[in-house]
Amino acid sequence: MKRDTRINALLLLVVAALAVLPLALGLGEGREEPFAGADAQAETAITEIAPDYEPWFTPLYEPPSGEVESALFALQAALGAGVLAYYFGLRRGRRQAAAGAAEARTGTAEAEARPVTDAGHAAGAVPAAGAEAADGDAPGAGGTGGRGERSAAGE
Repeated sequence: MKRDTRINALLLLVVAALAVLPLALGLGEGREEPFAGADAQAETAITEIAPDYEPWFTPLYEPPSGEVESALFALQAALGAGVLAYYFGLRRGRRQAAAGAAEARTGTAEAEARPVTDAGHAAGAVPAAGAEAADGDAPGAGGTGGRGERSAAGE
């Protein structure tokens, strides 16, 4: 098993444990809202400590129900995850494009540095149609005849 696969499997197990253990251990039993958010818990603690406390300001929008509030929170989380995924995907694409461009540059340099073949052209280079016969580089045409010398057209 690859190292990355093992790390991903371990992270998946940790996330599953964090989701299942509070439910399995019964950490929320005996409460009206067993897994209330931090805002609700803070509000409860403040009203117990100072019952006459008045907030400094009121929310701009108060959702009509807890379900709508949860849906808006989930929408906010999904939008945030989408923005992060777009950003990291864009960075990865740019990095791959830069690596491809660097590889293309070194690939061109390697093609220019290849040895000359018996046809008088760099290895991998494709001459224009009929160029060998016209230059006399084809074997038996009176040109270099496979001696590896460069002709004027092959340079």
